[in-house]
Amino acid sequence: MATLPSDRRSAAAHDSAPSGRVADRLKRVPESRAERERLRAAAFALASRLEKSQPLLRPEMESHARALLAELGLPDDYLGWTMVALGTAFWREQVVAIPHDRRLLLLPHCMRNAEICRAEYDEFGLQCRGCGACHLAELRQHAESLGYRVLIAEGSPIVLQIILAGHVDAVLGVACLNSLEKALDKILLVGLPSMAVPLLAGTCRDTATDEDWVREMIDTPYRPGPVRTRTYVHLLRCAAQTFEAQEIERLAPRVRGGPTLAETNGRGLAALDPIASTEAIAYDFLLKGGKHLRPFITLAAYDAMTGGHGAAPDGARSVERFSDSVRRVALAMEVFHKASLVHDDVEDDDPFRYGHPTLHRKYGTAAAINVGDYLVGFGYRLIAAERHALGADVVGDLLSRLSQAHTRLCEGQGAELAWRETDAMRLAPLDALKIYALKTAPAFEAALYAGIRLAGPAEPYHEPIARFSRHLGVAFQILNDLDDWKGETSNKRTRGSDVLGRRPTVLWALALDALSANDRHELLALAAGNALDDRAAVDRAAELYDRCGVFPKASALLAKYRRRAREVADAVEPVEMRNLLYYFVDTILPATH
Repeated sequence: MATLPSDRRSAAAHDSAPSGRVADRLKRVPESRAERERLRAAAFALASRLEKSQPLLRPEMESHARALLAELGLPDDYLGWTMVALGTAFWREQVVAIPHDRRLLLLPHCMRNAEICRAEYDEFGLQCRGCGACHLAELRQHAESLGYRVLIAEGSPIVLQIILAGHVDAVLGVACLNSLEKALDKILLVGLPSMAVPLLAGTCRDTATDEDWVREMIDTPYRPGPVRTRTYVHLLRCAAQTFEAQEIERLAPRVRGGPTLAETNGRGLAALDPIASTEAIAYDFLLKGGKHLRPFITLAAYDAMTGGHGAAPDGARSVERFSDSVRRVALAMEVFHKASLVHDDVEDDDPFRYGHPTLHRKYGTAAAINVGDYLVGFGYRLIAAERHALGADVVGDLLSRLSQAHTRLCEGQGAELAWRETDAMRLAPLDALKIYALKTAPAFEAALYAGIRLAGPAEPYHEPIARFSRHLGVAFQILNDLDDWKGETSNKRTRGSDVLGRRPTVLWALALDALSANDRHELLALAAGNALDDRAAVDRAAELYDRCGVFPKASALLAKYRRRAREVADAVEPVEMRNLLYYFVDTILPATH
């Protein structure tokens, strides 16, 4: 079977994957062991012929898996299982090159005997007591005897923290197909060697798997050798580690000094000099959490424009050589983002951010606004201070582009706030998309531009980066709107909060455009607070959205803007930057939504 070249991720090769009931149908586990063995053997045979210089992304994996099923005469219902087998086979020889003590094993808590298990959960997952009532303890003990780190936790946020902190270089897992799709997709995308054995059912209780394959996976030997696949892990780690307390203090020492909020023994602001309080709250907020996407964009763009050495399999050394000036500009990208979040939380009266109370709920609205303003100034100060190291022309260009992004973002947010004040609450889909382009795209564009400009002249990239960021930003906001109807426990978001918060979304605009006059009047009344309670309002709004096909229409729009972003990326040079843009689309806008 032919393989694709290193810049193989063209727009035509990345159509959206099936969703909803169709996608669920494609996640059947082959019923007989004989079928599973046949598919597994075929997957390993195919993987041995694949080019391994680039990660095997979902669209390519799906294409290969479909061809494999057709060749074996098996139904496409087994597609998800086959993709897991193929991914495992693709990465096995590179897992071999990673010492056992640099591997993480994830085991599913649902394999325990739920009726008698008395183990408790903490932030790291299930703390198995080793009582012998199930096979979890035996698998864990065997893996730990080889040197593995082991977690009994599916999809725990701690997994990503462990990876980005640099503690492990490979992940091996056992989970149902749904969990594997959610938890391992992004691990695969960044190029982290990964292997998995699916559970035989997704019942989430007293489940089973092919345990001999799990043992075989754990026993994957270690033989020193090269890891050949390009990876963004080193750049992601650099972005994340920039926001560790010690590194922030090194790159941007606090001006006012004194103890941090964590060092006040619970006394909080009362233990601080009032003049130091704003700085203390700001630094504490920077350390709270987040995906650190924007600094990663800047670092990765800089790397791509200087040869892409940081994305090479041995790129850790190249990333370590990034200058502090480059790191401070990347740090500033996140500082600006955090400032906008503080202000957004005030304007939307959101109760939580990163699983903690928002600043205005904790310290009051006036203090929160002030901290947001402080962070804006802090970001500009970080960049302006590098004029001697980077040159006045580079710093001037960065400040100019960032100020433009800042004002455009405010215009988009202002348009949203003005709309909320109108009684009619009417919104055309095109107007919603215009607001999205202003609210979201400027931050992507500024972070990309910063990395490119740090590497050299950026004029040839002005127009393509603006178009790419616009398409990516609009699609990201549509995705965010769709996710609002799922809820998000990690950030304590409530399902349907956009309707309750009277936010102008494309879902709302599509509904108003398609509903009958009576249904439109009812939807407007729900958002105006005329329902009996919030849950009833959200449930009824969901029914109205379903009635006029809002969710599939929004998904189609998401796919369109995703495709447009890819089309821009197709023409970008050098190839390292082109592949980086494809990566942003694949990670920010997963095709499986």
